[in-house]
Amino acid sequence: MNIGIAPPSVDTAPFGPGLLPPTTDEERARYVEMRAQMRAMFADAQQYMEGVFTSIGVTLPDFLFNAFTTVPDHVLQLTVPAFEYPRSDAPEGFRFIGPLPPGPDIDFERPDWWADLSSGRPVVVVTQGTLDNGDLSQLVVPTLRALADADVTVVAVTARPDGPDMVRAEMDGEVPGNVRLAGFVPYEQLLPLADVLVTNAGYGGVQTALRHGVPLVVGGETEDKPEVAARVEWAGTGVNLRTGRPEVAAVRAAVDTVLNEPRYRERAGEIRSEFGEYRPFDIIAEIVESA
Repeated sequence: MNIGIAPPSVDTAPFGPGLLPPTTDEERARYVEMRAQMRAMFADAQQYMEGVFTSIGVTLPDFLFNAFTTVPDHVLQLTVPAFEYPRSDAPEGFRFIGPLPPGPDIDFERPDWWADLSSGRPVVVVTQGTLDNGDLSQLVVPTLRALADADVTVVAVTARPDGPDMVRAEMDGEVPGNVRLAGFVPYEQLLPLADVLVTNAGYGGVQTALRHGVPLVVGGETEDKPEVAARVEWAGTGVNLRTGRPEVAAVRAAVDTVLNEPRYRERAGEIRSEFGEYRPFDIIAEIVESA
C-alpha cells in the first residue's frame, strides 16, 4: 500500500517542475521527450534498483519513480478528484481517500492580538511551513512588505520559536503595524478566521486550508511544492506565484486578486464540501482488514 500523492500518467506532465497537463500536441510531445530525458538521467539508479528487486526474486516492472505507485496493490491519494488531474491510466488500485482529519485539540493560549482577527478586516495568513523556514525572506517577509499598507490583518506563522525575532531582524525592526507575528498557531483555530493563506505550497498545509474553504496564494520551488502549486492553479483555488522567492509587487497583486474575486473562495468551498464525503481512516482500515 502506498499513501501519497500524484501517480504518473500519460495525461500529465512529468512530476517535478509543476507543469500543467498538456492541452496541445506540441505539449504532449514535449512531455514525452522530458520523460525520456529523465529516464536517461537516472539510468544508473534504475539499474541499481532493478538489481535490488532481482535479489529478492521480484522484477521491477517500471521506471523507478513510477514504481512507487505501480508496484503497490493499493495507491491511496490524500485528496479528492477536484484537486487532482484526471488520469485515463490510473493504477488499478488507485483511490482517493480525502485529506487526513485534524488531530486532537491543542492546548493553545491565544495571544493578546487574537481579537484583531474578528475586527471585520480581511485576515491574511502567511507561512513557509514546518520545514523550509530557515530563511523567512523567501516568502514571509515579501508578504509582510507587500501588505504593509493594505487594509488587512496579516498573521505570520513562522513555525519556529525564534521566527518572530528572525522576521524583525530581516525587516530591521520595522514590522508593519497590521502584522501579527507568531512562532506557532494551531491552524484548526486560525484558518477558520482567515480569508487567504499565503504559503510555499506544502501539500498538508494546502489541504488543511482547503478543508476550511480558505483560498490560497502559493509559491514554492523545492520538493513537491511546484506540483502542489500547479494543482492550486489548475483547481481554481488560488493564485500560483510560480516561484519560491516572489517579488513584493507579485505577492500584493496575487493577494488582491484572491480577496477581490469571489470565484477563488467559492471554489475552495466546493472542495471543502467534497472533502466532507471522505473518511480516510475508515477507507484505510477497510483495505487493511480485507487483505
